[in-house]
Amino acid sequence: MGRFLQSILIMALTAVAAQNYRLYLKDGGHHMVREHKVEGDRVRYYSVERGDWEEIPLELIDLKKTQQELSVREESARKERQVVAEEAALEREMRRIVASIPEEPGLYKLGNDGKIITLKLAESTLVTDKKRQTLKLLSPIPIVAGKSTVELAGERAAIAYAERRPEFYLRLSKPQQFALVQLTPKKGARIVEIVQSIPVSKERFEERKELEIFRQQLDEGLFKVWPQADLTMGEYAWIEFTEGQVNLMIWDFRIE
Repeated sequence: MGRFLQSILIMALTAVAAQNYRLYLKDGGHHMVREHKVEGDRVRYYSVERGDWEEIPLELIDLKKTQQELSVREESARKERQVVAEEAALEREMRRIVASIPEEPGLYKLGNDGKIITLKLAESTLVTDKKRQTLKLLSPIPIVAGKSTVELAGERAAIAYAERRPEFYLRLSKPQQFALVQLTPKKGARIVEIVQSIPVSKERFEERKELEIFRQQLDEGLFKVWPQADLTMGEYAWIEFTEGQVNLMIWDFRIE
């Protein structure tokens, strides 16, 4: 059951319970009633306990206390209706956004005009550490690991955001991992991750600066994603990957 339907059910149950209330007496007691009305010096009320209309002298009823409780309950019900209406509006907007996101895998963002923007996939390069490569070739026993870096050309991403927790929509190309990473600046480039290769086992270990994120699955393979903490000024990227295979799909951006 969706959150909106749960809210509707809770609201309906609350409304049923709210039909009954206390008609307070000045001696401290009360009658549980469905309805009451003042008629001259008498008060007629529908008794919940006995399921019938009854009367009582007005001078015995604490109308002020009764009305105060009814006012509090009505304000609570009004706030609940407002919450349900807001949740319904948010759910409608989310359905609209999901319907407008292309079926093609990729990273998307909601523009200021309410339309979906498709982010361009970045081109990356695997750069080998020549010094380490030389050491590995000269070593009689292949125990020196090879080192390389996955880099993006240029020191600044073409896309910039001022918001500190930008929200994105990621549609995966296949079931695999994804992450938000902070890029390491380098002259003329930005490092996405460092790749360590073990010569004998052929294993690869990828080191990257992953940030904590929130993720909300909206559909099969479709996620709404955003950082848990405010991003500082700098270079970042969303990546889709399979650990150990160095097969990154990268969408870069900067915060300024």
